[in-house]
Amino acid sequence: MVAAIEELKEENLEQAISETTCASDDLYKESIERDVLEVKVFDQSSVISRKEQCEEENERDKVKMRTEIRQVEEKPRKGGLRTMPFIIVNESFEMIATYGLQTNMLIYLMTFYNMSAATATSILGLWAALSNGLAIVGAIVADSYCGRFRAVAFGSISTLIGMIVLWLTTMIPQLTSASCSHFQHVSNGTTPIQLAVLFSSFGFMSIGAGFVRPCSIIFGADQLENKKNPDNQRRIASYFNWYYVSTGISTMLAVTVIIYIQDRYGWQVGFGIPIILMFLSVLMFQIGSPLYIKVKAKTTENLVIGLFQTAVAAFRKRNNTRLPLSDCDEYYRWPLESEVFTPSMDFRWLNRACMIEDPERDLNLDGSASNPWNLSSLERVESLKALLRVLPMWSTGFMMSVDMGVFSFSILQTKTMDRHMFPHFEIPAASFTMFLLIALTIWIIFYDRILVPLLSKYTGRPRGLSPVTRMRIGLIVSCMSMALSAITERIRRQKAIEEGHEDDPNALVNMSAMWFVPQYALLGMAEAAHTVGQIEFFYSLLPKSMSSFASAMHTVGSAVSSLIGSIMVSSVDWLSSTGGKTSWLSSNINKGHLDYHFWLLTFLSLLNLLYFLIICRFYETGNDEISRSPHVADEEECDYRLLPES
Repeated sequence: MVAAIEELKEENLEQAISETTCASDDLYKESIERDVLEVKVFDQSSVISRKEQCEEENERDKVKMRTEIRQVEEKPRKGGLRTMPFIIVNESFEMIATYGLQTNMLIYLMTFYNMSAATATSILGLWAALSNGLAIVGAIVADSYCGRFRAVAFGSISTLIGMIVLWLTTMIPQLTSASCSHFQHVSNGTTPIQLAVLFSSFGFMSIGAGFVRPCSIIFGADQLENKKNPDNQRRIASYFNWYYVSTGISTMLAVTVIIYIQDRYGWQVGFGIPIILMFLSVLMFQIGSPLYIKVKAKTTENLVIGLFQTAVAAFRKRNNTRLPLSDCDEYYRWPLESEVFTPSMDFRWLNRACMIEDPERDLNLDGSASNPWNLSSLERVESLKALLRVLPMWSTGFMMSVDMGVFSFSILQTKTMDRHMFPHFEIPAASFTMFLLIALTIWIIFYDRILVPLLSKYTGRPRGLSPVTRMRIGLIVSCMSMALSAITERIRRQKAIEEGHEDDPNALVNMSAMWFVPQYALLGMAEAAHTVGQIEFFYSLLPKSMSSFASAMHTVGSAVSSLIGSIMVSSVDWLSSTGGKTSWLSSNINKGHLDYHFWLLTFLSLLNLLYFLIICRFYETGNDEISRSPHVADEEECDYRLLPES
């Protein structure tokens, strides 16, 4: 009985435990299911929350993008074609005003400052030399310090100030010597104060020209530079074409309209009109200021200074006896990843400039030169060599510009002749320069559109005549122009003496001034052939890093030529007047011998032509394109090279 009861208790206990276990399992399952449901609910809410968050972020991005687009629309990109009117008008008015004053300046100096023709011509030559020389200074300052916008703005204002000062000499009688006999006169009838005012006006205008002309054209190109635009090169090329068209039109207007106003309405009005044009030039340039792309000046080393440092470094190492012929590891290159090549064999003494004598002393930790005045890169050495190679050919162009400058005397010639083109229209004496410009334009168009296609068809040269051939043609034609000038002047002087005008330089000679048109036309053709050919020759020999030097060398050449011409005029005037004789360049051209001076220029031009032919023997030419090395020019560009040293 007891055992039965114990068994029953154990069964009930096991059943209770079993029921309790089942209940626990059910509770555990319910708990797990509840937890899983909560997790699912949490994950779903989390996903929904993240989705809403992403939608909010996308909406904010869209709002931000719309705001940026609206800001871009409200503030469009600077530069572009809309800036061209301001830049081209600025340069055009500057050229009209400047050339309008310079062309007739010989007559003004002789009339109001009692200067002789030779003295006035020498002063004008120095003025031209200063203006062209400062163009190099202006370009360096703009590129390295102040930027092109500030350079053009400063130059325009400086030119305006100079014109105002010059105009004041026509308004205030005490500033000239024509009607101021109560002043204490110096040798040429003018006081130091009067000359100081006159020369200060020339100085301001020279400074202005030095900053405006080299920077204006490049500043315009900055506005169109957009490498992402596939038509970028075409737009820039079109801009250069239109820029030079505007330059030609401006020069033509200066030597015609402005000169006509000066002759017709007097100097006060004739000098006042250029001031108005120059004021409009400054105003237009400043109005466009908010639209310009203003490229900041580069603080990197200037190329001109770098070339000078190379020459100094080579001079300092002149006692180094090592011959830098083959071991390229001893030469300094910068940047370090630049192409490795062997120095050229000509001008070997310059190779010492890039020789590393002591790496610890000569180089910085980054591999750059510690002292650029003692160590120059191999690339810079080869650039200096390329410049030296073109110097002989560059010097052959001096005489051409000297011939151009002497035509200021032609104003005195045509002033005494019949200048009527029509019965009631007389060409101003200083406006005969337009025939030179017309001939220059006609030759360029004829050569580019007619002659080049024909020559390229029969010779296989895509550019027609070679640059050296064109330079040779220009020098020959300039000799012809000077000889024709001498013959024409001899005929004019003989007629003046026969008509009894030997003592009256202002008397009209019964001879048409149109006899002078052929010599102007020949000189215009010579200028077009020689100058364009010379610049192209420079481009073919100079490395691409010095491509701007091609036009810069022409500008410097004009400055040197003006200086040479001024010295030559003073020397001829002094030598021909010794012993009390009448100077060849007398203000009374009927007593002087201007024809002798033209014959002298003809002789010097022939000597220059001979010098040119000798120089050409040092250059090797051929139909095949000649490649020097990567640092000089590309294969497609280099036609000439200096013959190797023997």
